[in-house]
Amino acid sequence: MALTKTQRRQRIKNRIRKTISGTQEQPRLAVFRSNKEIYAQVVNDDTGITLAAASTRDKDLSSSKGTKTELAAMVGKLVAEKAIKAGITEVSFDRGGYLYHGRVKSLAEGAREAGLKF
Repeated sequence: MALTKTQRRQRIKNRIRKTISGTQEQPRLAVFRSNKEIYAQVVNDDTGITLAAASTRDKDLSSSKGTKTELAAMVGKLVAEKAIKAGITEVSFDRGGYLYHGRVKSLAEGAREAGLKF
């Protein structure tokens, strides 16, 4: 039985989520990547609350030009700035079943540059 791309990603995502969980001290930086956009949010899984979020659809980024990889780096910086403003300096990175490559890697590096530790 062959799996679709979505089913395969869901399996990988479930496997990752078994080990990664966001707490008050170290929330989870979750990434979702669609064909056009990329979304990132910092989540406390104990309470189920999103502490900071950013995406390419945000008003300050929607007018930005560049490749999808460059925009992903900007989203990483923006979510890191919002997280630091909320008092969060350390997160655990949840790549959401995607390979740590391309846009996902660019987002992570952008967040690291802006001061988040993971």
